Amino acid sequence: MNFWIPILEDTIEDGLKILPFLFVTYLVMEYLEHRTGDKTQEMVKKAGKFGPLFGGIFGAFPQCGFSAAASNLYAGRVITLGTLIAIYLSTSDEMVPLFISKQVPVTKMITIIAMKAVLGVFYGFIVDFAIVHYRRMKKRTETDNIKIDELCKREHCHCEEDTPRISAHRGRTESAESSMAKPISKAQVAKETSTKHDHSHEGHGNILHSALVHTLHIFIYVLIFTLILNTLIEFIGEDTLAGILKNKSVLSHGLAGLVGLIPNCAASIVITELYLSGIITFGAMMSGLLVGAGVGLLILFRVNEGTTRNIQITAILYLIGTFTGFILDLIGIAV
Repeated sequence: MNFWIPILEDTIEDGLKILPFLFVTYLVMEYLEHRTGDKTQEMVKKAGKFGPLFGGIFGAFPQCGFSAAASNLYAGRVITLGTLIAIYLSTSDEMVPLFISKQVPVTKMITIIAMKAVLGVFYGFIVDFAIVHYRRMKKRTETDNIKIDELCKREHCHCEEDTPRISAHRGRTESAESSMAKPISKAQVAKETSTKHDHSHEGHGNILHSALVHTLHIFIYVLIFTLILNTLIEFIGEDTLAGILKNKSVLSHGLAGLVGLIPNCAASIVITELYLSGIITFGAMMSGLLVGAGVGLLILFRVNEGTTRNIQITAILYLIGTFTGFILDLIGIAV
């Protein structure tokens, strides 16, 4: 029984850390879908060009929930792939608290965080640039349409049933799911808006309900997976992970990246401790920390449609992280 108590405590703690981020994210996404319609689409297209900049900056703040929020936003195509990569690369997770507990100089800690943020912004813009030009070559649209409603359907939260009139901005009636639905004229939409004004509070309630359902689904998913993962780590042991990475020079970058892919705070803790103990190089630490996106990847595979696409995103993150860490060691950059 004593074996399971710390595992359960760690699992609940990890889950509670991301809970508020999940709820706020879904609340915002539901509002965007239910209230702003096509106007949001245009806003996102315009802001998307600078998405990696904001993503790299906000992702650098020491918390583990922003990458989870970013995965949901990308699944709804509210943010671009470059913005998602920028957030993943800059996410600090448990590195900062560990640095503080080990009394690492503040200047060193800030420098590492700043490096992760700058690298996140840099690679985020490159990814978006590459995607836009690839789509131009293939004569496709440069940006994806917002797919929050599709995310709702995949999650079976019945959001669209809660507020059927939200489909008016798409030119459909309450029976929007029917392929035979008739278009609504602007006059009808205006009339509906005026007659439905007194139901605005009900609409907010539906948004709140949908956000709660989404949050509950993902929260349970994360708890189950984290419980399994914590149990495996407890059996394997952090010392074993340290031994795998010890004195592996070039291979340490690849191995650190693999450890960084583990969607758990234990991964960043192990990598940071190995660096502070002098077992791995600064570049190897950066390889692991850049790849480490907390529970972001875990949630990405849960909410984003297309397993192949998710594997490609994971591969991009891994290659960028390990390549950058290797280059940092190659040119002798260390903090």
